[in-house]
Amino acid sequence: MIPMSDATTGPRLVERVRALAEGGGRVLIGVTGCPGAGKSTLAGWLAGALTGGGLPAVWVPMDGFHLADVELERLGRLGRKGAVDTFDGHGYLALLHRLRTETAATVYAPSFDREIEQPIAGAIPVPPAARVVVSEGNYLLFGDEPWSRVRAAMTEVWYVDLDDRVRLDRLVRRHVRFGKTAERAARWVAEVDEPNAAAIRATRSRADLRVDFDTLALPA
Repeated sequence: MIPMSDATTGPRLVERVRALAEGGGRVLIGVTGCPGAGKSTLAGWLAGALTGGGLPAVWVPMDGFHLADVELERLGRLGRKGAVDTFDGHGYLALLHRLRTETAATVYAPSFDREIEQPIAGAIPVPPAARVVVSEGNYLLFGDEPWSRVRAAMTEVWYVDLDDRVRLDRLVRRHVRFGKTAERAARWVAEVDEPNAAAIRATRSRADLRVDFDTLALPA
């Protein structure tokens, strides 16, 4: 196994998951880190690389458990969408338990459509053949309920690090790409994303592996 402090590469990550899968049963890999750190990029690549190498894997983002805007508005939380209490953590936990135990039938998971900024129910099929589920999200290492049980439901959780200057630039550009003005995007990052990032960063020591996205060269 790769010690948490070691540098790593895409192929070594694939081999790590292969070793975990040798124990039988479905493997759940969690990928966490601050907003904009590269979690989705890594999770999508890993699921594709595992499947391409003969170990069927599915990418199931935690973002599918965003509360809908109508509910966030009712709760008074729409202005800080992305904070830990703007997700259905208990629903996400229930899905993880289903993914671990219900392997004889297809389990459907929600996705998140960034074009409309809303969750889409039943969008991701996880078939019985899937040996690995890769799920990325901000709060996989939080100690409060239900997140502590989310951590326990995962086989491993990896923490992705990225230089803050690069991460913040990517984050602002992402918000602009999906409809915010440059000024509003910068303000959102400073007032919403970065307070969340500080809380997420404080959980880093609980990860099974730290992945440095600055040096991680993912094969095409």
